[in-house]
Amino acid sequence: QVQLVESGGGLVQAGRSLRLSCAASGSIFSINDMGWFRQTPGKQRELVARISSSGSTNYADSVKGRFTISRDNAKNTVYLQMNSLKPEDTAVYYCNADVRSRSYSVYVDYWGQGTQVTVSS
Repeated sequence: QVQLVESGGGLVQAGRSLRLSCAASGSIFSINDMGWFRQTPGKQRELVARISSSGSTNYADSVKGRFTISRDNAKNTVYLQMNSLKPEDTAVYYCNADVRSRSYSVYVDYWGQGTQVTVSS
């Protein structure tokens, strides 16, 4: 019923920038928090950044000052602007959204399929 589709990943040199996008579609009534997580092989998925429906944000310490999360509520889309990328930012990035569909009265966590970000040194 609800799908999250990410775009914008790729291969980039250290110090450069990338912008990730994630659009939610389907039978959506409303969306609370949206966020980005990342995961590398053998490690747990970790929070990168999160934004509430009112625009409040929080970031992992490792990305503060370099990454910026934003959202367009009219488009049900969340963005992650990643600047000054480092090789340690290499990971699969997953979009997450807390969505209430038109069919149910509760909010459910949805995930995107993931997009690879690779930063070369």
